[in-house]
Amino acid sequence: MTPRQAASLLAIALAPVATAATPGAFLGDLTWPEAEARLRDAPVVVLPFGPAAKEHGPQLPLNADAKVMEYLCQRAVEAQPVIVAPPIAHGWLPAFRQFPGTEVADATVFIRYVQEVAQSLIRGGARRIAFLNTSISLAGGLPLAIVARDIREQTRTPTLVVSWDDLETPEIRALESQPRGGHADEIETSIHLFLQPQLVHMDKAVADYGSEEAQDYPGYQPGLLSRDPRDPAFSKTGVFGDPTKASAEKGQKALAILTAQLLKALAGFAHAPLAEGAPAR
Repeated sequence: MTPRQAASLLAIALAPVATAATPGAFLGDLTWPEAEARLRDAPVVVLPFGPAAKEHGPQLPLNADAKVMEYLCQRAVEAQPVIVAPPIAHGWLPAFRQFPGTEVADATVFIRYVQEVAQSLIRGGARRIAFLNTSISLAGGLPLAIVARDIREQTRTPTLVVSWDDLETPEIRALESQPRGGHADEIETSIHLFLQPQLVHMDKAVADYGSEEAQDYPGYQPGLLSRDPRDPAFSKTGVFGDPTKASAEKGQKALAILTAQLLKALAGFAHAPLAEGAPAR
């Protein structure tokens, strides 16, 4: 990393989040008359999805995704006049199904559930729906993308899906010293050393890159963390990467970058054109 890249990274990571003149709100904190007015007036309503109990290695708590979701939603409410709906805490997570946690294993049930919640927000007056997904786009984000497309077509309401990997930048990669990673790794462990250090067990952190070679050909090959030693995707730890290289400082910088990217996404989406003569809600 060059000195210029390092300076750019430090500026992005440590820049304070601006407070909006008219801040946002969590829907659950409002009375119904307040909610009626705020849903109608808000440029964006955020429907967050952060699995509340999902495997993150032997060193991290199951709540890892949910805690990042909560942090990002708080920063969004402070910085922009968005409304944040109560979160979806249980989702479709087949890659982690063989480890303890909670899941809606039937993808059609999960899709229907999220559709119903989103439709209720639109009936309440929401003009744009942003789905925030603190898992990755080609995992927990797949059913959310289906919901977003159906909602867009059925109601003509603009929708946006923002997943964890949409928020990653080269600056986050520059923080890493691990050769590769992706789950419960150096960056994710660093984030939780900053967010909730009391629940991180660094004495149990181990590097684990699995037994599968990196894919060097086109196409989407679904990943899996298997508990079966006969499976090429066998994982003893549930880790992919090297969490032993984590630090709270890296976590603070990574979160600042993720936050900046989310705020950029929400600010841009707030100007997405609205359909004239949209179907009745």
